[in-house]
Amino acid sequence: MALDNSKQIDFNAPGLRLFLDSAEPREWERFLPLGVFYGVTTNPLLLQRAGQACTLKNMATLSGQAAKLVFRELQMQVWGDTSDEMCESGRQLAQLAAPGMEVVIKVPATEDGYQVARRLAQSGARITMTAVYTPGQVLLAAGFGAAYAAPYLGRMLDAGQPGRDIVLAMHEILKTTGGASRLLVASLRQAAQVVDLAQLGLDTFTFGAAVAAELFTSDLTDQAAAQFQAAALDMGGQK
Repeated sequence: MALDNSKQIDFNAPGLRLFLDSAEPREWERFLPLGVFYGVTTNPLLLQRAGQACTLKNMATLSGQAAKLVFRELQMQVWGDTSDEMCESGRQLAQLAAPGMEVVIKVPATEDGYQVARRLAQSGARITMTAVYTPGQVLLAAGFGAAYAAPYLGRMLDAGQPGRDIVLAMHEILKTTGGASRLLVASLRQAAQVVDLAQLGLDTFTFGAAVAAELFTSDLTDQAAAQFQAAALDMGGQK
């Protein structure tokens, strides 16, 4: 069942938000019922890796599947060869919202992307500026009033950049300027990266199923759970 959305959502409410970065329904079905994820993030690359067509028809099918699960936001990315085509795909995607499930539209943080984002925001869409790599881009996203700015930590590191320091500078900009935009840290490759940044005050992350599984995994926890169950059975608990 989806979350009850009968009450008005405070989109600016503080607190931790974890997103599952996946376009694979089997991964949604594994992790979303656990109740720890605020939402799901997708993009055309994730769709391609999952063998999912990047078409409005298929996105409608996927959003219908997503709406049956337990989370608040589904983030989907525009596509198109022109600004008009990107705007049209964004408008169509925004209409896939359902009771209990908001849709946020992702737009690459290019100059053309900001034009698209402005037009979509004027029609009422909430926006994530994605593929963010510099603190200046985060400043622009905050000035625009984007709901989220999504830096790609892993890709920064792949490019030989000091990704952690860059992300922390982005976080400081948003904290200092006091806007409502959230820094949605993406392209996280290890659970340790999530934990490290959370210790430093960041509170919004998106990561794939492998990182999610790593966060849930502890041999000591598994051993303790098995001991608890054995003790319960020994003392009369039923299988």
